[in-house]
Amino acid sequence: MTALAPSRPRLDATGIGFAIVLTIVIVLPLLVVGTWAFTEVWRYPNVVPQQFGLRFWNQTLGRADVWSALTLSLQLSTVVTLLSAVICLPAAYAFARMSFPGRNILFFSFLAGHAFPKFGLLIAIAAIFLQLNLIGTFWGVVLIQLVGTLMFMIWIPVAAFQGVDRRMEEAARDVGAGPFRVFWSITLPQAAPTIFAAVLLSFVGTFYETEGAWLIGAPGIRTMPVLMISFINNQMVIQYGAVLSVMLWVPSFIALMFARRVIGGGAFARGFGG
Repeated sequence: MTALAPSRPRLDATGIGFAIVLTIVIVLPLLVVGTWAFTEVWRYPNVVPQQFGLRFWNQTLGRADVWSALTLSLQLSTVVTLLSAVICLPAAYAFARMSFPGRNILFFSFLAGHAFPKFGLLIAIAAIFLQLNLIGTFWGVVLIQLVGTLMFMIWIPVAAFQGVDRRMEEAARDVGAGPFRVFWSITLPQAAPTIFAAVLLSFVGTFYETEGAWLIGAPGIRTMPVLMISFINNQMVIQYGAVLSVMLWVPSFIALMFARRVIGGGAFARGFGG
């Protein structure tokens, strides 16, 4: 009896089409910006720059306000992420494991900041901060950026805690482990990869946050995104904005590479109950 030859996998035309569209929409603009960052002369109608170089990198990195903005952005991101973890992770555990009056309404209320136009919400908060003398202050920007981390630091850890294998927790309690020992040895290690992802998203999202930092922090607080906007608005040289854009990509790239090493492939599936 002759064995049938294995059939060739059919090409997914729809998937290929989506991949091409995503490449054009996402990758092509990144390539253009990256090219501008290392370009000294690029005049229309030439497709390829006439001269590459690092002159605009030297000029940008030689500015004190660039390094001040980068340091401030890293400080803000670190403080906001730590505060968000301290505030939100216990709340996420309570939402995942406890039942109390108004639980569902309170849980979904954390989406409220993302369900309405963000700038309108920021204007309302800015009016309150003006009365509290928080406009143009470091802690005013910290508080406004905390609002943006709530969804990451509540919803994702809740899914992580819900995805923990309850049988392992019950087995640990059966052999005499107390609640803290069960949490520290069983619950937290299983939920940690997904929680780490939430922390990472919060850090990166805070680092790139622009509207709140500009509205609440101006004029005294200038983060890297705010500085980049001022460069683009006040300078007619495209390369300055391109160099700052590439500099803004670096923390995100490092964070994502670190996450790839730390978080296993099934971490998100386990965290979301997969």
